[in-house]
Amino acid sequence: MSRRKSLQKSKNTIIYWSVLVLVKFLRALPETIAHGFMAFMGRLAFRVAPGERRKVLHNLHLVFENKLSEKERVKKAEAIFEMIARNGAAALRIPNYIEDGIEKWVRIVGMEHLQDALAKGRGVIGLTGHIGSWELMAAYVSQLGIPLAVVGKNLYDKRLDKLLIGWREDAGMQNIPRDGAARSMLQWLKKGGLIGVLIDQDTKVESEFAPFMGHPARTPLAPMLLAQRLGAPIVPMAIHLQENGKHVITVLPELDLIPDDKTGATRQKNLALCNRALEQLIAIDDRQWVWMHKRWKSQPKKKT
Repeated sequence: MSRRKSLQKSKNTIIYWSVLVLVKFLRALPETIAHGFMAFMGRLAFRVAPGERRKVLHNLHLVFENKLSEKERVKKAEAIFEMIARNGAAALRIPNYIEDGIEKWVRIVGMEHLQDALAKGRGVIGLTGHIGSWELMAAYVSQLGIPLAVVGKNLYDKRLDKLLIGWREDAGMQNIPRDGAARSMLQWLKKGGLIGVLIDQDTKVESEFAPFMGHPARTPLAPMLLAQRLGAPIVPMAIHLQENGKHVITVLPELDLIPDDKTGATRQKNLALCNRALEQLIAIDDRQWVWMHKRWKSQPKKKT
């Protein structure tokens, strides 16, 4: 084994055991103390993680250049770090919420939109992004008795991946690895289940450019194509942490997709519909979106 691989393996082992310790620590604390601790850690990370801070500030400048001053963007960036850390605490404390009665900590607005979509019997695509404590949202929906599968990327460390999948399964959901997910998604929808998909990142999955927050962004095609192939409704939804420490899930009405006519123009319009719904959910509290991802890294090639 090369020295570089050996160092990476050691680093991954340290991260793995650190996660285990953090999880045990947070689950042992009272709710307010756990959130207070993670809020402090988020503010600390804002100061000691210059690379991530630069990504957030770059994206805020891109989106809010004419709406926020530099001082306001810095203030918002620090709040973003804090909110992400607090939502991370909520995700790690899901077993606590389930034991305590998850309905005490989470409520849902717009449930009728999800119920109406499920009643069609063609499966439902729950469209969301890295907003709030998305793992907690999935756990809550699963605890309602709705058959839910979530599509996620395999983590770089098999031990962490196994840990995450175990947490999801314990909360009642099915995990579908993102690589080669199309067939599994198709089968799940045919059974009438709900699939949670996150479309707010620039990934290697089949994508096309569509407007997102005023700029072209690579947007995954699979959810929209599956919806049109099966007639499965796309229902946008997201979760947000409230000032009182509880969480609210917002479910929007089913997207009114344009019927597929095999043209690129129609595909673009439907992708734009998906992104606009995501923008609407993020805008509920934009501090709770993961701004440190390079969302607009890829750009369309300029025509010559």
